[in-house]
Amino acid sequence: MERTRQQALFDEWFRLHQGLVGRILRAYAFTAHDRDDLLQELALQLWKSIPLFRGESKVTTWIYRVGLRTALAWSQRERARREEAEPLAEPGAVLAPVPLESDPRLDWIYARIARLEPVDRSLILLHLDGLSQREIAETLGIREGNVGVKLGRIKKSMASESPERVRDGLR
Repeated sequence: MERTRQQALFDEWFRLHQGLVGRILRAYAFTAHDRDDLLQELALQLWKSIPLFRGESKVTTWIYRVGLRTALAWSQRERARREEAEPLAEPGAVLAPVPLESDPRLDWIYARIARLEPVDRSLILLHLDGLSQREIAETLGIREGNVGVKLGRIKKSMASESPERVRDGLR
């Protein structure tokens, strides 16, 4: 793929799907520094993967697939690194931060999402973004029936500990 075409696609997709990227960052990185690190990792992986995009799925499905796999791998590396390393000085960000909405209900929901297992976290993010069970199954590489079962379990768990105003929004 021609480099200028790759750059144009990257710029367009990153701009159009900034909210999707922000949701992944919020679900897997819990400090501003970690979100910056994960954003840079995710942007690099998206850039490298553009030539591999064959158009067999929607761009959002592909971005989720790359983004969630990157976030899962990053989370595992970060956990291992934190167990071994001392904190470093705050480096400057290479990419501009993705703006995140500030809403107490969203903060509450993302705090609950952060406590989920990584695959369940990915699954609920895809669901909240409006993907069908088939699209979620395709993105995560699991059976469609399994998606419904997992979603039901996650919703029930989150609703059982939620205030009424949030519980009504999960149904």
